[in-house]
Amino acid sequence: MTTPPTASPGSARAGTAPGQAVGMPRRWGMLGVSTLAQMASAVAMHGPAFLIPVLHTREGLSLATAGLVAAAPMVGVMLTLVAWGVVVDRRGERLVLVGGLAATAVAAASSTLADGPLCWGVFLFLAGAAAASANAASGRVVVGWFPAERRGLAMGIRQMAQPLGVAVAAVTMAVLAEQHGIRAALAVPAVAATLACVAVAMVVKDPPRPHRSVETARNPYAGDRTLARIHGVSMLLVVPQFLVWTYSLVWLVSDRGWSAAAAGTLVAVTQVCGALGRIAVGQLSDSVGSRMRPLRWVAVAVVVSMALLGLAAGQDWGVAVALLVVASTVTVADNGLAFTAVAERAGPFWSGRALGLQNTGQFLTAAAVPPLAGILVTWTGYAVTFASASAFALVALPLVPVRSEQAPRDG
Repeated sequence: MTTPPTASPGSARAGTAPGQAVGMPRRWGMLGVSTLAQMASAVAMHGPAFLIPVLHTREGLSLATAGLVAAAPMVGVMLTLVAWGVVVDRRGERLVLVGGLAATAVAAASSTLADGPLCWGVFLFLAGAAAASANAASGRVVVGWFPAERRGLAMGIRQMAQPLGVAVAAVTMAVLAEQHGIRAALAVPAVAATLACVAVAMVVKDPPRPHRSVETARNPYAGDRTLARIHGVSMLLVVPQFLVWTYSLVWLVSDRGWSAAAAGTLVAVTQVCGALGRIAVGQLSDSVGSRMRPLRWVAVAVVVSMALLGLAAGQDWGVAVALLVVASTVTVADNGLAFTAVAERAGPFWSGRALGLQNTGQFLTAAAVPPLAGILVTWTGYAVTFASASAFALVALPLVPVRSEQAPRDG
């Protein structure tokens, strides 16, 4: 990327270095609000999955139909990520966040008035399509306002939003659905999106950008495979991540003999460890002045941890549970690094689209993991399935574009 030229005084998107236009408290405030926006998005995207038991037992839906209702917001997200990225690039982050979160709140609130799986599915699809706005826009706020030497840490904090949003949905929507019904539970994403929308409107300011020119707005994909390689690496590393996320609990219960409560508690602990791991790796990338070298180190750690987990599970060693915690931590550590690197490489006029492509590739891959891994578990067992995931990280290793990486820069 080129260093953005300084714009003329009074420009709305002047090329001021991050930190000069606003003070430290405002920057951290925008980080907090951006994280809140992404949490609200995560509640809308992942929360309906916690309604499946009630949809099946009380509403009389088959598990397949209940699963389709729960998957509706994810479909909406995948179909609109790139489109929201285009709007971010052309119209700015604040507008996208406020508009997208407001639309999420309206769609989610409408679902509380709906009746039947078709209507629920339609409104949840619309809620997910609107919630996708936060994925690219909230990340761009962080990248745009934080200087390069602090951006990895800041993005690591922002990346905590997904597990925290899932946790909020788990402890609220599941309980409300059980005690008060589906409609009460569907109010949670509406409330979360409303609160986040108000916070964004009060705190977030569009980060500065240089004047648009042939050089500053050039297509980062033209004649350069760096971004494509980062997308590919992220898709490969999603496989072990979602394998562990999806099958940890059932492995502990079915193969290790744990109670569902104990297994659920350990899975919750691994989510916290994963969130903290993202912050630590982000800080590491700031310290070494590179996103790609730590990304390659994470890939190595995934290869080792998944292979050892498979070996320990196959031998029924007690250390397998500890290795599960380690694997759950390292398999999610790459997300913030890749996300930050994509935004930095793409530049201020392409990062919205690039982040949309980044997330779309990850979501598509993640959607294929549970059914395919389930088939492999049925044929070969958990040990082989866990170990096989290390192969995806091994393939990702030579694809990490360390040599073509440029030093992280402001702008």
